[in-house]
Amino acid sequence: MIIELKYDKSADGAIRQIREKRYSGVLAHYAGNLLLVGINYDKKTKEHECEIQRFVR
Repeated sequence: MIIELKYDKSADGAIRQIREKRYSGVLAHYAGNLLLVGINYDKKTKEHECEIQRFVR
């Protein structure tokens, strides 16, 4: 699982950053399933949003 946390941004933007910066390269030797998790916390509403995607090699 690769998790990116954001503050006053978006969960989608967090997933995009994981993909663009190729964070999964660190786990290239890992043969199992891999999840990408983007979490954003909104300071004004005090709510969070979460997006989870399966990483396909």
